[in-house]
Amino acid sequence: MTTPARARAKLRACNQLLLTLALFASSAVSGQDASPPVDHSKMDHSQMGHSDHNMAGTKGMPGMASGHQMNSASQFLMGESSGTAFQPSSWPMPMLMNRVGDWHLMWMGQAFVVDTQRMGSPRAADKFYSTNWGMLGAVHELGRGSVMLRGMLSLEPATVTDRRYPLLFQTGETAFGKPIVDGQHPHDLFMELSVQYAHPLGENATWNVYYAPVGEPVLGPVAYPHRASAMELPQAALGHHWQDSSHIANNVLTGGVSYRKVRIEASGFYGQEPNENRWNIDYGAMNSWSTRLSVFPAENWSGQVSVGRLHDPEQAHAGDVLRTTASVHYTRPTSRRNWWAASAVWGQDHKIAEGRTVNAVLAESVVPIRRKNFITGRYEWSQRDELFENNHALGELLESRTGQSAFAVNAFTVGYTRDIPFLRNVQSGLGFNVTTYAIEDVLKPYYGAHPWGINVFARFRLKTAD
Repeated sequence: MTTPARARAKLRACNQLLLTLALFASSAVSGQDASPPVDHSKMDHSQMGHSDHNMAGTKGMPGMASGHQMNSASQFLMGESSGTAFQPSSWPMPMLMNRVGDWHLMWMGQAFVVDTQRMGSPRAADKFYSTNWGMLGAVHELGRGSVMLRGMLSLEPATVTDRRYPLLFQTGETAFGKPIVDGQHPHDLFMELSVQYAHPLGENATWNVYYAPVGEPVLGPVAYPHRASAMELPQAALGHHWQDSSHIANNVLTGGVSYRKVRIEASGFYGQEPNENRWNIDYGAMNSWSTRLSVFPAENWSGQVSVGRLHDPEQAHAGDVLRTTASVHYTRPTSRRNWWAASAVWGQDHKIAEGRTVNAVLAESVVPIRRKNFITGRYEWSQRDELFENNHALGELLESRTGQSAFAVNAFTVGYTRDIPFLRNVQSGLGFNVTTYAIEDVLKPYYGAHPWGINVFARFRLKTAD
């Protein structure tokens, strides 16, 4: 791209990013209209069930007037981070909370404005874009239980132009009718629209049912945009399509039971990934299933194992996928709103029609230094089997020469973010991260011997005011 053309493209993208900032500024203002916001970091949400085993808070919640404490089912619902998945209970989830009548409201949101430069590879690219999401949950008591309505939106269909942003070795979904290679697709406008009911079972257990025209089935860990250990990384994980890509699915029905520190769930859903029209809601019959076992051995720890069968998930490849994931997560608050977090995630896709199995492993962490500094690291190893989807002849040639249908890629990311005060209810900061890759020799003629990239970004996150 010529320099003037690139400048015009960046100017266009900059104008679109104003929509993102408007969304989160609006959320910050809305979070103060009724009762004062609640500091969620002061909640005790260390256990799983009812009474003294609540997931998302207990008696005397700050900011709630006397006589308006949430029941255990409401506390349970407000502890969820992604679909019906939970982080370790010690995580000081960044949010605003207030009340409107008998409804408890929970506001969350995050936006990154990013300039990406990928270098050292003939397949590298650069771009100016934004990744972002905003969420509102509303909880109301219903009998001994509670109901929650939740909506999550993203402006990425407008702020990620050309239906992708650069991410070397990333594959999955399509753009303009062709498989995306070396890029990450944007999220849909509607990331979640759901209704959920939770009800206590005695003193130590809770059952819940969740339905979403668009939402998240019980397959994988907390999705990367919401995961505590990934909160300072604007780019997707390379293993996204092995681990948590089903976090936007359609026609999702989930039931679950929690007893003390153990939780088991099952989902039925429409298995195909969202199409290229990122502004609508895709819909189809429930043709896929998943189940997940989660454990919470201590307030700083959580883990999950899940398995699911997705019917024809990829538009470019017919055939079902059997997906298996496992993960362990650790968080430890270091201040009123900051935390140290780490995750280890494994995902595997077995493509039934092709008889092919590919794996992806991730380890990531964010470490706060004093109050306003964050160091981030992520390591990934994955078996990439779709790098030549837009050049099948080359892919078949390499497979015949090597006997391999997938190629190992290692990615090493390290980054830094500095908080810079901006708005009262927004935790803003500036940061960067650098990624380098170690790849097999067979890939080097096409990707370069030493590919690498850098992201420079501004980060905005809703938070309780100081």
